[in-house]
Amino acid sequence: MKKFLGCQRIVGFDPGTASLGFAVLEKSGDGLQILVCDSLHTEKNLPLENRLLTIYQGLKTLIRDYKPQVIACEEVYFNKNVRTAFAVGSVIGVILLLAGQKGLPVYMYSPIQVKMSVTGYGRASKSQVQQMLARLFQLTTIPKPDDAADALAIAYCHASSAKLKELESLK
Repeated sequence: MKKFLGCQRIVGFDPGTASLGFAVLEKSGDGLQILVCDSLHTEKNLPLENRLLTIYQGLKTLIRDYKPQVIACEEVYFNKNVRTAFAVGSVIGVILLLAGQKGLPVYMYSPIQVKMSVTGYGRASKSQVQQMLARLFQLTTIPKPDDAADALAIAYCHASSAKLKELESLK
């Protein structure tokens, strides 16, 4: 992992086929600044391959415009709906493809790791995570939509864990 010299941009992704949350943080010294926090939407009636193409094109533009040095992504959470898990796994595949094309390292985080990083409690509610993000970034309102807030939490999780790893390497 690259050491934080100067500033570094981290893009966080909350993968989904209907709505994919993304957030770009710029880390400079001990400070973090939100450059963008939003989501990319696809049309429900499109076949999966067309949704993935829309996601690929949107994320390719995002990476071109913001030039991140690292990607943080939430691990696929396997629930009872195998079809949904497969589709989300396909979105992660698109993210990994773009990362490979651009030579960007990808770090995967579980929902519990993200919640622990943001709130200090791995079972925090979505509302608690959003409220803490608003406090951490001194926002007047909680980040919206939900998937964009999740992406912000994922990027923050990586920034926090990367700082810990950096400090440990200095010992």
